[in-house]
Order: sequence, then C-alpha cells, then structure tokens
Amino acid sequence: MCKNSRGGHVVKKNRKYIWTIPIIALIVILGILFIYKQSNIEEISYSNFLEEVEAGNVEDVILNGTAKMQLHLKDIENKIYITDNPRNPELKEFLLKKGISVEEANSATAGSIIQGVLMIILFLIVFRYVSKRLTSQTSGNLMGLNVKEVELQKAKRFSFADVAGNEEAKEEVQDIIDFLQKPEKYVRYGARMPRGIIFYGPPGTGKTLMAKAIAGEAGVPFFSVSGSDFVQMYVGVGASRVRELFEKARKEGKAVIFIDEIDTLGKKRSNGLAGGNDERDQTLNALLTEMSGFKDNEGIIVIAATNRLDILDEALLRPGRFDRHIEIGLPDVNGREYILRLHGKNKPLSDNINLGKLAKQTVYFSGAMLENLLNEAAIMAAKRNAKKIDWMDIDKAFYKVIAGSEKKDRSTILQIEREVTAYHEAGHALITKLIAPHNTVSKVTIIPSTKGAGGFSMNIPPDKMYHTKKEMEAQIMISLGGRIAEELIFGEENITTGASNDIEKATQIIRDYVTKYGMSKKIGLLNTEILLNNNSQGYLEEILISECRSHMERLYFEAKELIIESKFFLNAIAEALLAQETINEEELDAIMEGTFLPQSKDTQYVESSNSIKLKPVIETI
Repeated sequence: MCKNSRGGHVVKKNRKYIWTIPIIALIVILGILFIYKQSNIEEISYSNFLEEVEAGNVEDVILNGTAKMQLHLKDIENKIYITDNPRNPELKEFLLKKGISVEEANSATAGSIIQGVLMIILFLIVFRYVSKRLTSQTSGNLMGLNVKEVELQKAKRFSFADVAGNEEAKEEVQDIIDFLQKPEKYVRYGARMPRGIIFYGPPGTGKTLMAKAIAGEAGVPFFSVSGSDFVQMYVGVGASRVRELFEKARKEGKAVIFIDEIDTLGKKRSNGLAGGNDERDQTLNALLTEMSGFKDNEGIIVIAATNRLDILDEALLRPGRFDRHIEIGLPDVNGREYILRLHGKNKPLSDNINLGKLAKQTVYFSGAMLENLLNEAAIMAAKRNAKKIDWMDIDKAFYKVIAGSEKKDRSTILQIEREVTAYHEAGHALITKLIAPHNTVSKVTIIPSTKGAGGFSMNIPPDKMYHTKKEMEAQIMISLGGRIAEELIFGEENITTGASNDIEKATQIIRDYVTKYGMSKKIGLLNTEILLNNNSQGYLEEILISECRSHMERLYFEAKELIIESKFFLNAIAEALLAQETINEEELDAIMEGTFLPQSKDTQYVESSNSIKLKPVIETI
C-alpha cells in the first residue's frame, strides 16, 4: 500500500513537470519574438517621413487605421519604421503619385493574430496554474501532514514509559487500549468503545504525548491535526478536511485521531444571526456527523485536547461523542521528580544534583517547563565547557526560566534604587518566614533581570490540594510585604512602582476570596460571578469592590504590624542583600537566627544625592 501511494505521488510530480516544460518553452519563445520584433522597429517623426518620401527612399507604407503607420525604406532590409498616422484621406493618393506602394490593413495581421492568441493561451495557462496553487493552499494538504504522523508513529512508537506522571490518566485509558487490541473481549458483553476522549488541563502538561502513547501502546496508527487546520476563510473547506481525515483513518482499520486545540472549532455556538462563524459551525457539524457515524467497535478513537473545557459546545461533550473527560493536570512532587529523571537520562548530571530537591522547588511547573529547565542547564554547562551539568547550572537555569537572565551591566543602577529593592524584597522574605513557615524561600536577590524585575523573592508554597482561608490571607500579606517595607523605610511619599505585580497578585487572590470561595462574611456563601449576569450588576460591583478593599486594608495593616515588630530582621535581610546581592534559604534562616555574616560584593554602583542612611531610618520605625 505504501509503495503504491508513493508511486502515485511520483506520477503526480512527473505530470507537474510535464506541464511546466511547455509553459516555460512558450514563455521563452514569446519573449524571443517580442525582443526580436522590438529590436527591428524604429520610430521616426512625421516630418522625417515626408523628407524620405520626397527623397524617394520609401518603398511601401502600411495604413492600418491606428495612430501609427508602418513603412519600409529602400536598401534597408528587416527594418520596420513607424510614424504618426495623420489619417488624411489624401495621404494615400499623395503616396501613390510618388510611386510608393500603399497597403491598407483594417484588421490585424496574421502575425499579430498569432501573437494575440499565444498571449491568451499563456494567460490561461498561468491563471490555471496559479488557481491550482491557491486551491491547494486553501484546501490544505491535510493528508500529507497525517501521513507524516503515521510514518513517525511507525518509526518510533511512544509508550506510557515516555509519559512521566499523570498516573490517574493512564489508568483511565487502559480499557481504551485494551479495547483497541481485543475488541471481541468487549463485544461479548455488549459494550461499545467510547467515541472520543477529551484531555483538558494547563498548557505543557503532556496531552499530545499521552495521545501518542495510547496509539503506541495499542499498536495503531496515529493521526494528529490542530483544530486551527480545519478553520479556513472559505466555507466548506474545513468540513471537507474533516471527511478526508476520517476517510484516511478508516482505511487503516484501527487508528487514533488526535485533534489538538479542539476549542478552535468546538466553541459553544451562539444563537445569533449567521455571520463569520458559518465555516466553524459547518466544520463542527461535520465532525459531529463523522463521530455519530462510527460503527460499534469500528476501532477508531478520537482524542481531543483543550486548555478550556468550559467553553466547548455541549454537543461535543454529550455521551456518544466525547464520552470521557480526563484531566491532564500539573504534576505533583513525585510526578515532577519522575519527569526530571526521564529528561535527565540523556544528560551528564553531576553527582551533587538532587532531583528530589529540585522537584520540591519546582511547584506549579508543567512537564514542558521541567524539560526546558534541564535543557537550559545543559546549554549553560556546554557554554562553560564543563564535563557535567552541575547544580550551579540547574540553579541559574531555574531562575532564568522564572525571572529571566541576570543583567550583566549594573553600573548605571543608583544606590538609592538598590536600597529600595533590598528593602522591598526583604519585606516579602520576612513576612514569608513569619507567617508561612512551611513555604520555601529558595532565593532572594536584588539583581535585576532581563524580564524587567528589579529583584525577586522566590516564595515556593508546598504541594497542596486545598488552600485554607488563613493560607490565602497569608499569600496576600506576603504580596503586600514589599510595599509595606518601602513605606516604613522611605516614607509614604517615596513608595515606588515596584509593587505593581504584587498588587495584581494580591487583587486576584482577594477577588477569589470574596467572589468565588465564600470567605467574606458580608457577601456570604455566594458565587457572585453568577449573580453579576443580571441587571443588578452595577450595584453588586460596588459592594464587591468595597468588600475587597476592606479585606485588603485589614491584611495590609496586619502585615505592617508584623514588620514593625520585626524591624531588626528587616534591616538584617536588607543589609545582607546590599552586601552580597543574593541570599539563599540557608542564609535567610541564619539571618533569622542571628548567626549570618554577609560577604560583601565588589560591584560598583552610582551614588545618589537622595541616598538614605539605612540605620537611622530603621531606628525611627
């Protein structure tokens, strides 16, 4: 089958070349004729023409009814002269009296006719060629993409061993694999294979890899397309692509069809007037029709992936279409360690690298982010020509992924800016240590990054399924710690824009605290996002903003009291940061215990006339 298919492609390619050769030849011939003709034509003025007539040098004249007339001069061969045609009826009689042959050509000459016909033929050929190219581009070479996926799957079969983490998802699809391998086992019980599966979850969690692993474990071909491949500007193209895809899969007997970004074509359909969504609706209808047309135990399973399950059309999610909805979530600490070990197999890791420790440090990292982390570490080790990837490379790669690369040139940073950053980050770190002892503060730095951060305090919470009211309030207070430290040290009038991202995070948490989780006594156990859809939207928004502001102010003053009570530690952390720019968790713990001596850096900074003397200011708190 494969040979015939490839042979068919060769025949099509040969046909294309057969058409290309005469087109090129025709263009060359017409070009030569045009150049030759243009080189033999010379235009002269009408006065020169009359002089040549009086001199008896004109052999013949062709009057063709156009603005120009042609003539040949005696003793000059293969040369055509043209001049203005006065269209005077007496001109012919005048020329005949001079013994000049006059020819009247009211229609085009045979040569002109042939040239015109050839130009029309050339235009039609070029138009046909361009139209076919545009048609092939708009309709898309869907089968070519899918064949590549099938060949890739045959060349390298993925298995669950290639998919780290998501053990629950693996268990949920085991019966699908068994069904594809042994359909008769389930037929005996009258069971039918699920029509489709939807994988949903954050980006980079391995939804595509999981689909490939299902096909690999079952030993069936794998067809992969993106939802955006079906949605085109021409109505009907997407629907035809859907039919072509399913037809190709049916030829394989058993297959896995994977549609990534299904939300591109599977969004909820509106009940409004028809408009720009006609093509998407037709494509979605074609997909639903194909899935409804599956025979029981046909051996084809459709797997779709999305980051937004909530926006999909209900017709897609009902039984008989996508029967199962499986979450592919962010890995837990064990899953992260497994993923790190999997991606670290082909990398020369040093013995001092503790992947278990790194797994605890990379909370909220997806599988793709973990792979990228190790890849960045490998690049850093290669750049310094190291024999192995060291923990230093891992550490730098981690903070590069999170905050960007360190700025090398820091000579233009004012001393006052360093002091503001130091106290800002010290405020975050201090609040974390005081109210969230289970959180890890792996690094505090005042080194600016290429992502625009002046510094950062890396606060890593533990892996948890639920978050308590107290923990949410603690996260808000930690976010506000930087602004509070700025206000206490430099005065309310000297607070900076450095807290903009902190305020954004705190606002998001307090919004969910009040509107989603029912943790505000005044609002009560209500999800106000549902209530905001009615006519009382403006009134509710005012109440919600007032309630959110009230809680934010309360937590701000609570955090402020904590920092005032612990002013010695705020000063100690800030001075350590000013001395050595970066401190790790062990050094931060030593500061809190009073046993840490900072190591001074040699980096030079620009002095400012507004620079603040630190200790006197601290003593005034």
